[in-house]
Amino acid sequence: MTVPTIGRPSGPAVGFVLALVSSACFAISGVLARAMIESGWSAGATVTVRIAVGAAVLAIPGFLAFRDRQPPIPASPAARTWGVVAAYGLLAVAGCQLAYFYAVTYLQVGVALLIEYTAPVAVLVWMWLRHAQRPTRVTVLGAALAIAGLALVLDLTGDVPISVVGVMWALAAMVGAATYFVISADERTGLPPLALAAGGLLVGAVVLGLAGLVGALPMTAGTADVDIGTLSLPWWVPLLLLGVVSAAMAYGFGIAAGRLLGARVMSFVALSEVLFAVLFAWIALDELPAPIQLIGGLLIVAGVVFVRLGEAG
Repeated sequence: MTVPTIGRPSGPAVGFVLALVSSACFAISGVLARAMIESGWSAGATVTVRIAVGAAVLAIPGFLAFRDRQPPIPASPAARTWGVVAAYGLLAVAGCQLAYFYAVTYLQVGVALLIEYTAPVAVLVWMWLRHAQRPTRVTVLGAALAIAGLALVLDLTGDVPISVVGVMWALAAMVGAATYFVISADERTGLPPLALAAGGLLVGAVVLGLAGLVGALPMTAGTADVDIGTLSLPWWVPLLLLGVVSAAMAYGFGIAAGRLLGARVMSFVALSEVLFAVLFAWIALDELPAPIQLIGGLLIVAGVVFVRLGEAG
């Protein structure tokens, strides 16, 4: 007789939890990075150290996961596998970070984020054109609700200057974000989530470091204490949190979630990062969200629900 598994969480349920944890980990980087920049660190140096620490944290777990993977990667597609790791590091990690950094030098932060976070729509189009996974009407409705909610959460009010160069950089960041979702959810690489995260972060750290050496990414650092709200912390504490939480944990959990949810659903659940960022700014910096942002949050949640229903159908 088969014993029913009552109460055991399903794959999608676990995937949603992992995706939300990943989004929360990514979101905390906003408060921490802002504090580092205000203490004298450049955005480029902060991001580079964040990625490098994340790579160091995942190096041993990633190697062990790769060594013990089941089944082992066949010899023939090994080159493709390492090509995927390189693409992940170049586009999803370093490229996305660099492009967003340059986008916000030409655009308001909210506008740059809105363009970058249209990545879920790009994922829908890519999966349709490349894999013939045509989205249902319910999925499209959910996508529209989520993007509309994102615009409200970012609270784009007043005159918003638009720069063509800034838009191009923001679109490049969007491509990097879409690449993150697609590769994270692709199980054909044969790479465990920890191994892919470790390899991608390592490649990203090297690329960002080289960008700093050639002057493409300004690098400024310091040892002054960092103020976060009412707390004053040694400079290395927020850097450690950035590397461990918003890099190692964020990418590791995100890849695991993508394997369980698929690229399309995962990309829309990841919009919750914006909601977490608003929440953390409220808690740490006492920046209260506006009513329009709360309405936007509800629209994002509704959009994710519709996308999930559309994918399940």
